[in-house]
Amino acid sequence: MNPASSASASTSALTAATTRAWVGHWLMAVAVLHTLFALVFLHKPLLGIVQRGVFNTVGQDPMTAAAVWFLLFAAPLALQALAITSLERSGQNAALRQQAWGLLALCALGVTLMPDSGFWLAIPAGIALLRKGR
Repeated sequence: MNPASSASASTSALTAATTRAWVGHWLMAVAVLHTLFALVFLHKPLLGIVQRGVFNTVGQDPMTAAAVWFLLFAAPLALQALAITSLERSGQNAALRQQAWGLLALCALGVTLMPDSGFWLAIPAGIALLRKGR
């Protein structure tokens, strides 16, 4: 294979990777992992909420509050994933670019406040959306 055809094949593979609808699926996987993590590792505070009758049961316990926010964050992430998948499939590049900047801003804030977190998992998705939105 000559260098010109090799470069062309690499460019073609990169183009296919950036045009295929995968970012929404990636974010949906992160949302599912977020939910599973909460259910597995934060099950005690979540079970306590159920045992206390759910309504007004978070109180002042920081672990219970963290469990609730951890579990609840998965829902808007999943909704964003669905929207991004739709935008990817319909080729709405301007909207993808807006989603990218919002996602990257959220990740920057999340990583700054909590470096040991899952926000890192969404950064590649934000970068990919910027590339798609060109």
